[in-house]
Amino acid sequence: MKRKLFIFISLAAVAALSLSCSKGNYMTSRDKGMAMPAESDAYMGEGSGSNYPGPGSGVVTAAEWSDLTHWKEWGELVQGTFRDAVNTWGFYTEGRVSVQVVNPDGDPVCGVKVDLLQDGSVAWTARTDNHGMAECWPSLYDGTVIVNADALQVSLDGVLQEERPKVTWLQTDEVRTNRYVLDGKSLPEYAADIAFIVDATGSMADEIAFLQSDMADIINQVMVSQSGMKIRTGAVFYRDEGDDYLTKVSNFNSELSVTRDYILEQYAAGGGDYPEAVHSALSASLQELSWNENTRTRIAFLLLDAPPHDQADIKESVRKSVQTYARMGIKLIPIAASGIDKGTEALLRMMAISTDATYVFITNDSGVGGDHIEASVGEYEVEKLNELMIRLINYYTETVHGDESDQQA
Repeated sequence: MKRKLFIFISLAAVAALSLSCSKGNYMTSRDKGMAMPAESDAYMGEGSGSNYPGPGSGVVTAAEWSDLTHWKEWGELVQGTFRDAVNTWGFYTEGRVSVQVVNPDGDPVCGVKVDLLQDGSVAWTARTDNHGMAECWPSLYDGTVIVNADALQVSLDGVLQEERPKVTWLQTDEVRTNRYVLDGKSLPEYAADIAFIVDATGSMADEIAFLQSDMADIINQVMVSQSGMKIRTGAVFYRDEGDDYLTKVSNFNSELSVTRDYILEQYAAGGGDYPEAVHSALSASLQELSWNENTRTRIAFLLLDAPPHDQADIKESVRKSVQTYARMGIKLIPIAASGIDKGTEALLRMMAISTDATYVFITNDSGVGGDHIEASVGEYEVEKLNELMIRLINYYTETVHGDESDQQA
């Protein structure tokens, strides 16, 4: 049975945004090294006030895993457990070009357009994040292309670099980071756009009592702790073809209460088969949300418990959206709820890898909701989901200096 998590996730992340400017040393695992729908509609807060029933906030548990850090392990999965999923969804991560851009003082440079060229043609485009990092893929969507490392070049903001990049192949112990120095780059606005993309089908409705308690606590934090960074939030809810709606969008707004209130108005219904309209949600998030490309940070949290439909045009739509996410420098962070199977887990992790992001999965430790498959990862740390969300957003918005950048690269 799928899990009802989207209220909590959305508001946890909203709260995290407001906390992202607070001081603290947050790290992702990249640094650590380390159903059928419900029988009735499930409303998510209609008519509710400040006193929410339920067991209290901070109940749901989760963990995070960065395949970009655990690259050799990822290569083993691609050759084994995830082999069929790679061919089904068409993501081929052989030949990774990891780029970091710094200024002459060694500080990371954010917002640089990084073009990876092969034989003179642009193969992939990404943008550097707050750590100066960008991941590029010479043949992500064509497994028949032979990557010729000698034919690769890197362009930064349209300027071709003389030094040719080194390639990190699958099942390689050490990631080969290509560091380039760029001077005179104007800094992007100290701001963040955060979107929440949520599966709102009926089978996501089995944890509302727990999550409403989380909302009450998190909303209170949001109301009192906004400061520093300019933050906008937005939301996309989606169902499937034949339901009351396919996608519903609340555009970015600097008033966090607007997103909060919009989330509270939503409810779970519809569905009917396992796959859902994930591709429509990704497309809507790009076409109907007014992303600011001059912000330091752009993140989309994708909460779901089912894959897209296995159709050629739909899979092509998903790949196109992921490529656009990378080009715009939007980190796509999947959050896997109960109901996820191995093929879907593989797809979500490929999405995260492609956009220089990380993978989050709900665990059974809280005892809330349906059963969750054991993720195909190594040793991980179980956290409260709200704390994990806060940590991730802080990591992707923090200011990093040269010595810290060296450690993270």
